[in-house]
Amino acid sequence: MKFALGDVVNTMIGCTNGETIMLCHDTSLPRPYSLGFRVQGTEGLWMDVNKSIYLEGKSPQPHRWEPAEGWFAKYDHPLWKRYADLAAGAGHGGMDWFVIHAFVEALKAKAPMPIDIYDALAWSAITPLSEQSIAEGNRTLDFPDFTRGQWRTRKPIFALNDAY
Repeated sequence: MKFALGDVVNTMIGCTNGETIMLCHDTSLPRPYSLGFRVQGTEGLWMDVNKSIYLEGKSPQPHRWEPAEGWFAKYDHPLWKRYADLAAGAGHGGMDWFVIHAFVEALKAKAPMPIDIYDALAWSAITPLSEQSIAEGNRTLDFPDFTRGQWRTRKPIFALNDAY
């Protein structure tokens, strides 16, 4: 089987409320390991590569990075504070441990799974949609609505349980 493999695939997802999600898939270029996480909003930016943060009006110097460590100590999710040592070294910066732990604990508690079928379908659709877009000259594609509009009113469940 012959695979067509580009160096990097960049995917942009425009959300209904105006947010933009940018994904970069790079598995073949030589570089130090990095998940390349970046979270940016209208008042700030955090990047894992330089372990830094900038918050408009709160960072000590305008337009200058500051170490994110202090912000994480104060605002990090309770699960990271509780389980960081157990998750260390588990893969993908510890996220593999958290995902498996959440599923196991939800199963033991007979609680809803951390993601439902609709989230699983949406997450799984990104790769074939990206592939189709590339094959069609980078054409913008509509994202399928697996919930038939129910996403507007359904209660979100992903990563909202502080118990696990």
